[in-house]
Amino acid sequence: MFRVDLEHRNKKAHDGQRKRERDVDKIVIVGAGYAGMMAATRLQRGSRDFTMINRHEYHYLTTLLHEAAGGRGAPSHYSVPIRHILDKPGSKLVVDEVVKIDKEKRVVVCKSAEHEYDILIFALGWIPEYFGIDGLKEHSLVLRSLNSASHIRDHIEDQFRQYLDDNNEEHLRIVIGGAGLTGIELIGELVDWVPQLCVRYGIDRSLVDIQNIEAMPTILPQVPENLREVAMQTLTEKGAQLRTNTKIVRVEKDVVVVGDGEEVHAGTIVWTGGVRANPLLGEAGFTVDRRGRAKVNAYLQSVDDERVFIGGDSAWFEGEDGKPAPPTAQMATQMGKQIGENVLALGSGRAMKAFEPDNQGTLASLGREVGVGNVKGIPVKGVVAGLAKEATKVKYLWELGGIRLASEKTGQLVHR
Repeated sequence: MFRVDLEHRNKKAHDGQRKRERDVDKIVIVGAGYAGMMAATRLQRGSRDFTMINRHEYHYLTTLLHEAAGGRGAPSHYSVPIRHILDKPGSKLVVDEVVKIDKEKRVVVCKSAEHEYDILIFALGWIPEYFGIDGLKEHSLVLRSLNSASHIRDHIEDQFRQYLDDNNEEHLRIVIGGAGLTGIELIGELVDWVPQLCVRYGIDRSLVDIQNIEAMPTILPQVPENLREVAMQTLTEKGAQLRTNTKIVRVEKDVVVVGDGEEVHAGTIVWTGGVRANPLLGEAGFTVDRRGRAKVNAYLQSVDDERVFIGGDSAWFEGEDGKPAPPTAQMATQMGKQIGENVLALGSGRAMKAFEPDNQGTLASLGREVGVGNVKGIPVKGVVAGLAKEATKVKYLWELGGIRLASEKTGQLVHR
């Protein structure tokens, strides 16, 4: 009797294990950003089949787009073909645009086809937040993709060429809205690139006006106050004008209007002042915060559907302090790794692990040689910070594709 009961329980456990494995047969990853790629590499190493859906055939380095836009390197240097990383037979790439998530039917709806899933990993990135500023969306450029970085770079150079035709100095005025990481790092690239453009086109450097406009009283809120002062001094000495406590109230074609009614006429206007999560999760009925991020549990599963894992800029994850994890690349990378491991655990019947964010610090480049920030709580500035920033590039490439990818791309990305 005992033996029969034991065999019954073993068969029941085995059937349950097989059911769990069947339940994760169809794994779909939406988005090939930092979180999506890290989840995918973990699944591939664990020999799990999956389908990744992404708008492009390549993964681009979002945190380095300011370099591509600011003339440091060829835009192609900042991308990696996805199939060079996800190269196993069971790692399927679908190049398409996601337009809807049907969480009731468990279907990802794309422009060209629909894809059923047992497990969905949602890792689409951010969209710009314009804060209701009139005309901002229509009349500004946004640094959000490799294509947009190329466009900004080409646009600035075209403005220099146009100046040669009509001597209108507005072509030589560049306005960057927002003084967070993206805005300040883009300013840093521009103050290093503009002198080269001036030499190329025979333009007096003093005619070029690079302005950063920020509504808050300070720049770079992610770094300590004394380092913000270092950053401001460094960029000012290189020729940038940093205008804090200055609110953009309206944008027209080639005109930025600030709080006191001043009109800043500029040939180039770039907005870097805010982001929000991709709206698809909110539209699908998931619980989201005011920035559109979907609430997740400790294992990075949606609180509304445990079959949906969410990472990166789309995830509303609260740490032990009750504060949401910041929408940074390092958080997205860490989330992607944990999601991949948890999906593997789910498929094999093992216990999943709670996500434990590890804030390794923040680094901001101020051009090609120097930067400011902190590494594991230790403040760094100048060339040391610049070198630390370069090291993060190599580290990420190593995590993404091992020594092969790191060696292939390092020569293109590390500029000294």
